[in-house]
Amino acid sequence: MIVPRYRIAASNIAGAGQGLFLLEDVAAGQIVSAPDAIDRTYRYDELTGSPELSAQLYASARWFEDRYTVSPDWPDECYVNHSFAPTGLWHLGFVFAAHDLPAGTEITVDYRHLLPPGEEEAFVDADTGQRIVGLPWIESLRTSTHALAALLDGTRLAC
Repeated sequence: MIVPRYRIAASNIAGAGQGLFLLEDVAAGQIVSAPDAIDRTYRYDELTGSPELSAQLYASARWFEDRYTVSPDWPDECYVNHSFAPTGLWHLGFVFAAHDLPAGTEITVDYRHLLPPGEEEAFVDADTGQRIVGLPWIESLRTSTHALAALLDGTRLAC
């Protein structure tokens, strides 16, 4: 569920297709997106071991530990694009505003938190040209927890 009013439009990121843009200001630390209608999660070996599910790996995202969701219906949350300088902080399926976000801001997150550990995204970061490789679960949890704590303490987020 996307909390603030938003629109889907052409992304500002080269090659990204569509993006999710805010229609209202969102303060730092506010929730931009929250888990909604998640009926189940899958272990990664379940995803890769099933022909039907492995065909939908492109629509999967890690939520916690070795548990992934699959959203082949492509809800609007799927238009949140990747950035190594994200406007949103992904933490356990929630996206928090990484700083004060004015209306018109494109919401981005660091995809390394959503990918399986060591899995490389099929594209590189548009700004840096760096590869996007999934973080180990404990590193993802540690870095997103520290970033969220710093954000909620009123300090500037640095991911």
